[in-house]
Amino acid sequence: MGVGNGSADTNQQTARNEIRDETTPLLPVKVEEEGFHEFNGASFSGAVFNLSTTIVGAGIMALPASIKMLGLIPGLLMIIFVALLTEASIDMLIRCSHQGKITSYGWLMGEAYGQWGRIALQASVVINNIGVMIVYMIIIGDVLSGTSSGGVHHRGILEGWFGAHLWNSRAIVLLVTTLFVFAPLVSFKRLDSLSYTSALSVALAVVFVVITAGIAIIKVISGTVAMPKLFPEIDDLSSVWKLFTAVPVLVTAYICHYNVHSIDNELEDKTQTKPIVRTSLALCSSVYIATSFFAYLLFGDGTLDDVLANFDSNLGIPFSSVFNDVVRVSYAAHVMLVFPIVFFALRLNLDGLLFPTSRHISYDNKRFTIITISLLVVIYTAAIFIPSIWDAFQFTGATAAVLIGFIFPAMVILRDPYGIATKRDKILAVTMIVLAVVSNSVALYSDAMNIFRRKEVA
Repeated sequence: MGVGNGSADTNQQTARNEIRDETTPLLPVKVEEEGFHEFNGASFSGAVFNLSTTIVGAGIMALPASIKMLGLIPGLLMIIFVALLTEASIDMLIRCSHQGKITSYGWLMGEAYGQWGRIALQASVVINNIGVMIVYMIIIGDVLSGTSSGGVHHRGILEGWFGAHLWNSRAIVLLVTTLFVFAPLVSFKRLDSLSYTSALSVALAVVFVVITAGIAIIKVISGTVAMPKLFPEIDDLSSVWKLFTAVPVLVTAYICHYNVHSIDNELEDKTQTKPIVRTSLALCSSVYIATSFFAYLLFGDGTLDDVLANFDSNLGIPFSSVFNDVVRVSYAAHVMLVFPIVFFALRLNLDGLLFPTSRHISYDNKRFTIITISLLVVIYTAAIFIPSIWDAFQFTGATAAVLIGFIFPAMVILRDPYGIATKRDKILAVTMIVLAVVSNSVALYSDAMNIFRRKEVA
């Protein structure tokens, strides 16, 4: 009898070790292997910048279009509401992880729901992050090479400066960006190595917000801005369903859960994790609210799915073309610096899916290189053929993103593998699951109906 119990314990520990090895990022210990130098833990500010960069990516460009759809007041309230839900869901993950000494989201799902729970999480991260990075490339292509919307061509920066040429076409520009910007940045094996580029990316996002706000305020003072729509226009039942299509965009804008453990693992003081999360969410929510409000105020019902495309026309202020270029260049640079942060989690989780029993990818240069190059090729190819960031957001936001951000954390707290969940936690978890399933199901239904109607009209 004693032998049997010992065997079961050994098997259970082996299974846990397999899950741990699949997705565990590097820990803050002193390492002198494979080119690593001594690392004594990430700083508070570096962690805040890395998490903030994970959050403030391409979602900010689609938020003004969401405000246009929902109306100013409901739209801004929804941004705050989703931020609060995001904090609650991350808190669920971190409390369980610290209690069980868990160092990855995949391992936590494995502890709660076994191998299939881990696989479901890793697959969701792969789908979500590939979709998000395709959006990043689409935005860069829109900014530098131009885009067309509603039969109107919006010139890119390079096209505006030099005219239309083969060398500044979308395919060539994105290829050059991939080879000379993304490839070097995604070659880092530790997340904290990107803390300086993350700080710069946050600063560039703030530059975008400040300039957009300044232009909008000038136009308000001059009386050239129309009164924004405070509430949505509801004519029939289909217009109600259409409002739900903004939900996946709002969800995607806050998804950062896949990098929380990586950031937490690199901290020496684990009590800093919660303040880091709150600081990051407060910073990002402020950027989101300011951007959504001022961009919608500036462009009104003419706000495009990618609001950067709006900055190609006369803004009605002195030096309009200069401000247009500064806004677009600063945010294109921001997106380029966000890319490696999201790529870090994508590569880690794809490796966990494909090679669950192998040693950590950072210690296998061949595997690291092959997976990195393969992912870059897939993302680049998809970005050439997918026309709109809204299309990409609708798919990833209504499926993988909502699973990662809300449904999986709620499922973990309901299973409560470490006995830490309170009654309030479980009520909140059930509420999150119901809201996520209902709202995103309606969003998918509404999107399908819209696509069907467009095909009928065509």
